[in-house]
Amino acid sequence: MEVKKELKIEDKKSILMLENRKKLTINGVIEVVNFNENQILLNTDVGTMVVKGQQLKMNKLDVQNGDVIITGKVDSFVYTSDKVRAKKDSIISRLFR
Repeated sequence: MEVKKELKIEDKKSILMLENRKKLTINGVIEVVNFNENQILLNTDVGTMVVKGQQLKMNKLDVQNGDVIITGKVDSFVYTSDKVRAKKDSIISRLFR
């Protein structure tokens, strides 16, 4: 009989490094939910993170290791507790935005 051990947030690891508000390195990223040049929404090991700024770009996305590097002017980054799932829009709804 297999017993699954659920990891608590305290047991998970997430590292953030912000350099001069121009380069944000994040570890523990599960998925990128949404992004544009002003906001990036990420699911991480410890919750959902919203990064806001100007001219934001994802220079590195390593899904296997959970590493993301964001460049641009970082104004803020905030964690929320719940994970957000990407909306599955139909092709037609995406065409008429």
